[in-house]
Amino acid sequence: MADIENDDAKLSRRDVFGLGSAALAAATITMAGVRTANAQQTAKHTAPNESDPGPQNRPLAAENPDSEWSPPTDSGTVKPFKYPFSFARKRVLSGGWTRQVTARELPISTTMAGVEMRLTAGGVRELHWHVEAEWAIMLNGKARITAVDQDGRSFVSDVGEGDLWLFPPGVPHSIQGLGPDGCRFLLVFDDGNFDEFHTFLITDWLSHTPKEVLAKNFDVPQSTFDAVPQKELFIFQTALPGALQAEQTEAAKGTGTVPKRFDFKASAMKPTKVTRGGEVKIIDSKIFPVTPISAAIVTLKPGGLRELHWHPNADEWQYYITGKGRMTVFAAGSTARTMDFEEGDVGYIPISNPHYIENTGDADLVFIEMFRSSEYQDISLAEWMAHTPHLLMNQHLGVGMSMLNSIPEQEAVVVPL
Repeated sequence: MADIENDDAKLSRRDVFGLGSAALAAATITMAGVRTANAQQTAKHTAPNESDPGPQNRPLAAENPDSEWSPPTDSGTVKPFKYPFSFARKRVLSGGWTRQVTARELPISTTMAGVEMRLTAGGVRELHWHVEAEWAIMLNGKARITAVDQDGRSFVSDVGEGDLWLFPPGVPHSIQGLGPDGCRFLLVFDDGNFDEFHTFLITDWLSHTPKEVLAKNFDVPQSTFDAVPQKELFIFQTALPGALQAEQTEAAKGTGTVPKRFDFKASAMKPTKVTRGGEVKIIDSKIFPVTPISAAIVTLKPGGLRELHWHPNADEWQYYITGKGRMTVFAAGSTARTMDFEEGDVGYIPISNPHYIENTGDADLVFIEMFRSSEYQDISLAEWMAHTPHLLMNQHLGVGMSMLNSIPEQEAVVVPL
C-alpha cells in the first residue's frame, strides 16, 4: 500500500530497545494538540456533579487519566485488563530476582502468564522444566541458554538484547547471565495459571529422591550425592560459563544438536511493516518453526495508532516495554472501557474483542502482543470496510462513498501520522 515504505527507505526511527529519540516535527505538533485536548477535557470536570472532594490517590490518578475520567464513549462494566508488574512481589536471591503476573494477579488473563527476571553476571536460573511452553525476549544484556530435547539432542546458545527463545513443554533448560552486567528478560507461558515458583527443579527433585535410588540409577556410591542441596537453588550465583563453542561441542557428544533452533535473532529481523507512524515485527511459526506462541513487536511514534482491529484465533497478552499509551476495548453489548499503559504494564484482551493502542506520550511506545497460537492473525476494521460492498457499508455508517473509496485495500497495522 502507498504508505508502507520499502525496506531500503531511510527512516528516522529508534531501535525497539533504545532509550529514546527526538520526535519528528509533525509528531511534536500532533502531541501538542493531544496535550491541549487533554487539558481541555480535564478543565471540563468542574461541574458540581463531577466534583471529587474526598480522599484521592493523586499520583495513581495522574498515571491513569482514562480511568479517573473515562471518555464518554466508555460504557458499562468491563473486567480490568491491566496489571502493572510493579505491583508484583519480587523474589530476590543471590543470582538475581524474579516476579510474575498470572491469572492470580490479573483474573482475565486465563490463557497466558508473564514473568520478569533479572540475572547477574554468572547468575543462573536453575536447570528445570515445566508443563507449559516458554517464550522469551531479552530486554537487556546477554545470557547463555541450554536445553536438551526428548532424543537427548542439545542446544546451547548465547542470546542478546532483542533476541527471542522458545523452550517447548517438558524440555529441560537453563538460563545464565553473561558479562559484564548479566541480563533482564521477559518470559511468557501459554497458561494463565502458570506459577514460576512451582516448576520442576533438578535440585528439588534429587533432594526428594532416596540416595540409594540415585546411586543405583547412576551406578555410583551413595556418598556421591552428599553435596546435593537440600533446598532448591532456583536462582543462584556462580562463575561465568565456559567458551560457547566448547560447551556446544561437549553437550552435543553422541546425540548431536536439536534439528530446529530454540532461539530467534529478532534483533536482526527487518520489520514486517513500516509506516510513517511506526513499525511492527510479526513472529510466528512461519519464520520461527518451534514456537506454538505468536508475537508482534510494535513501535508507535508519538501520536501513532495501532489501528482498530481484533484477533479471531486467540486472546491477546501484552507487555509494554517503553513509552505511554492508552487502549479502549469494546466488549460487545454496548460495553467498552479505556485504560492507560506505560512500561512494565501487562494488558489482556479476550479473543475477538476489538481494540486499538494509541501513543499518548512524547516518545516512542514499544509493546509486545502475544498469542497462544502458532499463527498470528488479525482483522483490521479498515480492511473489513474496504472489502465489503461500499453501498452496504455506507447504508450502515453513513460516512460517505468518497471516504469508503479512499480506504487502502491492505491493512496498515500502524496508522501513519
